[in-house]
Amino acid sequence: MRLANKIAIITGSGSGIGQASAFLFAQEGAVVIVNDLDVQKGTDTVEQIRAAGGNAEFIRGDVTSPTDMELLVQEVIAKYGHIDVLFNNAGISGVGALHEIEPDTLDRILSINIKGVFIPSKYVLPHMMERKSGSIINMSSCIAEIGLARRASYAATKGAVLSLTKSMQVDYASYGIRVNALLPGTIMTPFVENYLRTSYEDPEAAIASLKTRQLSGDLGRPDDVAKAALFLASDDSKFMMGSPLYIDGGVVFGKNA
Repeated sequence: MRLANKIAIITGSGSGIGQASAFLFAQEGAVVIVNDLDVQKGTDTVEQIRAAGGNAEFIRGDVTSPTDMELLVQEVIAKYGHIDVLFNNAGISGVGALHEIEPDTLDRILSINIKGVFIPSKYVLPHMMERKSGSIINMSSCIAEIGLARRASYAATKGAVLSLTKSMQVDYASYGIRVNALLPGTIMTPFVENYLRTSYEDPEAAIASLKTRQLSGDLGRPDDVAKAALFLASDDSKFMMGSPLYIDGGVVFGKNA
């Protein structure tokens, strides 16, 4: 039980990678605070965790809202007394070359993907600093390291998250807090699957094309990233600080002949 007696907040955990991580963290003994804007998805996730014998509760909140996040943290501290893990998973995608992106769309992507890491961390950190212990996991992407067509806004945010992770680690290392980033490749989440099936005339051809970017020859699954998140949340990664962890099937450092 690698997370026994630990309190873990996972943002955006009503579906996809966040949900898979919530299931796995609970299996490993954590009390999981499921956070999402979608009440139905959040409560469904909690019900499934509880049905499997795990411990979880749902707290709705907008990761870009200081009020929501401060109240969420206050509620968790009041009930459990501490927070051991914060997984800043919530985020959205953005498609388009720079000249195609409307300013309002850009503002939304920047807000959710960058403020959505900054704001929850702001309210969790003082409690971790007081205990001189904690693990923060930020969701970046392998796109922070490579160029990819028509992903300008998304790439900008994920590069920012990776840089933010490194700076956070410098600031909070002396408090015993570890801050690391996950850099997934293309993961077949419900969101990605829906996007592929609604944006391409031939979704299967689009999926096949995506697979050619990976040395693995396949796309990742939410569980692949959840297992990496568990590693960073647990003491197994106690000597990792400010590190990018790639779960990309070989996109960044490999190239098919």
